[in-house]
Amino acid sequence: MSEPSESSPPETITVGSGENAREIAMRLRKPKKSASQATILWLSGYRSDMGGSKAVDVDALAERLGLGSIRFDYSGHGSSGGDFAEGTISRWLEEALAVLAHAKPKRIVVVGSSMGGWIALRLVQALRAGKTSPSIMGLVLIAPAPDFTIDLIEPNLTAVERDALAEQGYFEEPSAYSPVPNMYTRKLIEDGRANQVLSGIIETGCPVHILQGMQDKDVPHGHAMKLVEHLPADDVVLTLIRDGDHRLSRPQDLERMREAITAFAVPL
Repeated sequence: MSEPSESSPPETITVGSGENAREIAMRLRKPKKSASQATILWLSGYRSDMGGSKAVDVDALAERLGLGSIRFDYSGHGSSGGDFAEGTISRWLEEALAVLAHAKPKRIVVVGSSMGGWIALRLVQALRAGKTSPSIMGLVLIAPAPDFTIDLIEPNLTAVERDALAEQGYFEEPSAYSPVPNMYTRKLIEDGRANQVLSGIIETGCPVHILQGMQDKDVPHGHAMKLVEHLPADDVVLTLIRDGDHRLSRPQDLERMREAITAFAVPL
């Protein structure tokens, strides 16, 4: 892994083949002292990228602690290639696994924000099912949105949105974070059902810390509490932030995130 610089072009790898090939942009930081030190893997949310404030803060934390870090953009996001409309949980999970396989860290702390929390849980399941994988030291989930297409989108679809999905394969809604509306495709929703995790026990094999704002209008804090119920075998800490919103990017929120990551990455 090479040292990242925000001013230099990101590294890229090709994921998939033929018509499914896409160039995935990533920024990798080596652990300073030893390959056995932890590497922090950042997984962004829907329509977010590795240049976001939390992602950059995580990389800065890794630099200060002498740890490794891995950031990348899903296809159709940020500096990566590919069509956003082709994006699904399965597709973005494939890219996360490919980036991890390319970087080859020995020990990781996985940090997932919003939809990245869903991908983090699926990634841990995939790694545990594989024969060789890095050791997972902990999982930090920030306003996690596992199964959001199933639990938060499908039950609330209007008749107009259902018609749009049936007729044109997608619908749009205003975004609170961008002048560009959010687009949700039939492909994303159908693939979400195949990646459902809140249907039984989730075994991560590692400690989990969830940070959740109680003023989150996108992912209600009850969704995080539901996730805890599906993690009965793990050491789980749920931190509810009374005045926190979905982004959790205020200075005090970032400090909580850094503390959670550090506790896993640099155990006492």
